Amino acid sequence: MLTVEEALELVKSRCGPLPARRVPLGEAAGLRLAEDIASDIDSPPHDKAMMDGYAVRSADREKERRILEEIAAGAVPHFALTPGTASRIMTGAPLPEGADAIVPVEKTELIDATTVRLEQVDPARGQNVLYRGSSMRERDVVVQRGAVVRPIEIAILAETGHGAVAVVPRPRMAVLPTGNELVAVTERPGPGQIRNSNGPMLVALGRRAGAETTDLEVARDSYEHLTQRIVEGLTHDILVLSGGVSAGTFDLVPQVLAEQGVEQVFHKIALKPGKPLWFGIKRGEATNRTTLVFGLPGNPVSSLVCFELFVRPAIAALAGHGFVQLESFRAKLVSDYEYKGDRAACLPARVRHLPAETDVEILPWAGSADLATLTGANGLVRLPAERRRFSTGSELEVLPI
Repeated sequence: MLTVEEALELVKSRCGPLPARRVPLGEAAGLRLAEDIASDIDSPPHDKAMMDGYAVRSADREKERRILEEIAAGAVPHFALTPGTASRIMTGAPLPEGADAIVPVEKTELIDATTVRLEQVDPARGQNVLYRGSSMRERDVVVQRGAVVRPIEIAILAETGHGAVAVVPRPRMAVLPTGNELVAVTERPGPGQIRNSNGPMLVALGRRAGAETTDLEVARDSYEHLTQRIVEGLTHDILVLSGGVSAGTFDLVPQVLAEQGVEQVFHKIALKPGKPLWFGIKRGEATNRTTLVFGLPGNPVSSLVCFELFVRPAIAALAGHGFVQLESFRAKLVSDYEYKGDRAACLPARVRHLPAETDVEILPWAGSADLATLTGANGLVRLPAERRRFSTGSELEVLPI
């Protein structure tokens, strides 16, 4: 069987950014730009006041000045300053011709409707003035290709007139739970039945990872029904199936995928839980569309572990962020633990971040179907593929969940 690292390399080698798509500005938040963005204007578009006050000529020294006009933000000055004059100006308003400084209103006294007395008669040239183009010039590249569009990028894209931009789109992911034993969340299970917990969990995981996720609902263990749902799922960038990938009589997923032209890359890895993981790729014959297909084990803990290790970084890669895996950290074990497995493991654990250190407790769980224990976990402890006793205080690798 493949190691986790070998399997990850095979997935990574088949992941690349999706083709760029032009979207309205309001839909670009969180996406990665696929083009350089250049300004179509100078910003600011004129020399402007940085605060309310009086526009003056810095070379003048008269204490009292004749007021020529009042200039509001968005208005256009009508009079050029001459010696002994000033114009009342508001924050953001354009400077009148001849002005090169702003005296704050707090440092002035209005004598009458046409005269102002200045407490500061020697302002420095450029005081409280933002000059035209000091933020950016027309044709300057203001956001580079590859940048993630945050709210601040939304603002500058709007300022520079970009109502639509080319981005790497969010991957479209379909979730398909399989199995005759599954019933809806709202139904009470009968004999031999369980509620469909994997579907809602995987949909939530996909959305948290940044994919546009569709729930295809449950596919039954029949060739016809499974084929119909898989065909629908293959119209997405990623198809995630849950169950049907082991070695049982009703584990039909690999067969149906093969018949639909999905190339198997690997099946089964040396991981506990998660051994039955299946991965393949479907290349479109008439289009450039490629679908990554992950067949996750049916037990919920196995599904979660395989999603976080393999599907999450694939989503990131398709979205243009690179094959970004969960960032692990080190934590000290709070009590002795004996691992008897012969495969690498990702075990549910509870992490505490203390002032001086981070510690971790491996939770006593009943296997990969034990969701109740998983709800108490906030991490997965990674253990190597060897029988070993870990003593209290041992530093272990932990993945956040």
